[in-house]
Amino acid sequence: MANHRVVVVGSGFAGLQLVLDLKGAPADITLIDRRNHHLFQPLLYQVATTLLATSEIAWPVRRLFRDRPEVKTVLGDVVGVDRETKTVRLRDGGVIPYDTLVLATGARHAYFGHDEWEAFAPGLKTLEDATTIRRRVLLAFERAELETDPETRQAQLTFAIIGGGPTGVELAGIIAELAHRTLVDEFRSIDTRSARILLIEAGPRILPVFTPDMSDYGAKALTELGVTVRTGVPVTDISADGVRIGEEFVPARTVLWAAGVQASRAAEWLGAPADRAGRAIVEPDLTVAGAPDVFVIGDTASVTTADGKPVPGVAPAAKQQGAHVARIIRNRLTGKPAPGPFVYRHQGNLATIGRSRAVVDFGRIKLKGALAWWVWGIAHIYFLIGTRSRFAVAWSWLWIFMSGQHSARLITQKETLKD
Repeated sequence: MANHRVVVVGSGFAGLQLVLDLKGAPADITLIDRRNHHLFQPLLYQVATTLLATSEIAWPVRRLFRDRPEVKTVLGDVVGVDRETKTVRLRDGGVIPYDTLVLATGARHAYFGHDEWEAFAPGLKTLEDATTIRRRVLLAFERAELETDPETRQAQLTFAIIGGGPTGVELAGIIAELAHRTLVDEFRSIDTRSARILLIEAGPRILPVFTPDMSDYGAKALTELGVTVRTGVPVTDISADGVRIGEEFVPARTVLWAAGVQASRAAEWLGAPADRAGRAIVEPDLTVAGAPDVFVIGDTASVTTADGKPVPGVAPAAKQQGAHVARIIRNRLTGKPAPGPFVYRHQGNLATIGRSRAVVDFGRIKLKGALAWWVWGIAHIYFLIGTRSRFAVAWSWLWIFMSGQHSARLITQKETLKD
């Protein structure tokens, strides 16, 4: 008799954890992803801002499961699910059957009904996004070096980051350090310290998931780094020339988006109810209503805690969901009782604000400043995959801390210096 067929779509934190935890289960696993690598997304902004190389935060999926013969990796783009025939459809026309399906397809950028903004304000979700942002940031300085008109030059040296959550704060802090420390002696026609970095948050404060005093610390730390923090006024337009904040237009040739996300089309594929962000609304055991053989996890799923609050779209939550579904599948296959509903265990909030500045909230334990930065760094190194990656990232950070120099400042994609 053939083994139970488990199809997992998505090799992010949720999908990867599920496959890892199913090791030894009587199942044949097919892992499908449109990319051939698992990405450590919490450090993606460090690739975008020249601190780390792409190879330090991403690993080929096939390599991760090379010793798991029951795991088959498929490089493909899923476009639909047929619940009647229990198959997954690929863009190239391929069809993959399943007995149990797990959708962990993540999220993409959301521009709040202004998809036309994406061309001028890239978001940060993939390695391609990170290298695009890195190229734009570095080219901004190169173009300013050649520009003779003062107003155009200042526009080239103005960086607007939209969204005051951890990603926006981290991007703003590192770009400020890049302009005000790393690049200072490397240009002849411009003073990179004249760069203007804007962090724009429509809400009343940045880092809204943290306590107000930690948000205040974050805003103060960014200001000390040379970042202008704008809160309480939304962005109303973005173009190639700049960004409009409320009624004020700010010329800025580099605009980055860190304000919102939209779930993948998994709910659409399943004909399942979804929340406002497109996340599939799931049962307490993370299955889709009326389909006990279909699970939705990670950023694709709308999950609530026991007190009715939404489970945050962070890596620890995705990993916990992947582990929970793996337990359910394993128990089903071995005849054991179901482990019960999913219970999210919050592991804290962390955000870094440039070198030696961070905020860490573990509930009763709250840290700010240099100690928080070390805790943040150790936590991220711990969760990296493999000794080589941990060593490479630790060495890169140590080098940057000691020298102030970023190690990944290469413009690797061809693009004209003209706008």
